[in-house]
Amino acid sequence: MSTYRDFAHRGSARATVLKTVGTKERRSHLSAPRVPTVGIDIGGTKVMAGVVDADGNILEKIRTETPDKSKSPKVVEDTIVELVLDLSDRHDVHAVGIGAAGWVDADRSKVLFAPHLAWRDEPLRDAIASRLVVPVMVDNDANTAAWAEWRFGAGRGEDHLVMITLGTGIGGAILEDGQVKRGKYGVAGEFGHMQVVPSGHRCPCGNRGCWEQYSSGNALVREARELAAADSPVAHYLLDRVKGNIPDITGPLITELAREGDAMCIELLQDIGQWLGIGIANLAAALDPSCFVIGGGVSAADDLLINPARDAFKRHLTGRGYRPEARIAKAQLGPEAGMVGAADLARLVARRFRRANRRRVERYERYAQIYDQAASTIRNTRSTRTGD
Repeated sequence: MSTYRDFAHRGSARATVLKTVGTKERRSHLSAPRVPTVGIDIGGTKVMAGVVDADGNILEKIRTETPDKSKSPKVVEDTIVELVLDLSDRHDVHAVGIGAAGWVDADRSKVLFAPHLAWRDEPLRDAIASRLVVPVMVDNDANTAAWAEWRFGAGRGEDHLVMITLGTGIGGAILEDGQVKRGKYGVAGEFGHMQVVPSGHRCPCGNRGCWEQYSSGNALVREARELAAADSPVAHYLLDRVKGNIPDITGPLITELAREGDAMCIELLQDIGQWLGIGIANLAAALDPSCFVIGGGVSAADDLLINPARDAFKRHLTGRGYRPEARIAKAQLGPEAGMVGAADLARLVARRFRRANRRRVERYERYAQIYDQAASTIRNTRSTRTGD
């Protein structure tokens, strides 16, 4: 089984950096080579890497903590390379796809900005490709998650899909006719920073009233902690669970208590869900997709979140009652969606890499054949002259 280290000693071997072509994604994935690829999902707290086959099955995955954002970009690159090399010891990997929590340029070569990492105009694709001998693809993590859900999850069969990822903030992605819509500059889908409340809560992006300040993990935790800090009677059970230590209040804990029937936690999730539905109605007015897929950590609340979102969507949808309504579905692939999608998108690059290598080999074989024929002719000529 070949690995990256098998090729490391070849001084002439360099990673071939290829631009994937979004305009042919729909056709390309059907004819992409059925080879294993590595997907990398880089978030604010963890880096997850996995080997994924052509059917979206995870053959192996490993994870580590995300380096602190004060660390240099090279530290993150070292982490990515170490994970890939570790997996390549046990798997024959043909390409690497990276889903990054940040803005990725239209060429999918640079991370323009990542809020949780020291990446500013970072040429991530070239930096990683120069250290490996397989092609590398970089994309926004919401785009890779949406691609995975369209290929293998809740969005299968949909021609117009919008994905909303609810985590610390809100991410998003748009797929039309099997093509990820990245926009002119590569940063389409940043739905979380649509302003829904003028002069509302301050957002880390610098604006006020952004959607993610009302429908995200941060919003959920903020509201719960404010009630707890005010010693509200409705927060009594929650305070008991954290023994009065308000910083211990987390989104998963709120979801757990809501499932146990705590009225305040149920209400908080309903509020988040209602804001989610309002935002989705706005997106439906602009994009008119057939399906919205809801993913991210907050989506683990299931119907406690999704049902209020559906209700609010129907109440706020423009032209309600006189137009088809988009389906709202929970993502199926869970936290591995970004990793699976990155690996699958990388498979498109692997095909082009293999074709380029095949043409190169064929060219070398032709040159070798010509050289052998010329050498044979020279030998025959010399033999004839010697005989004379």
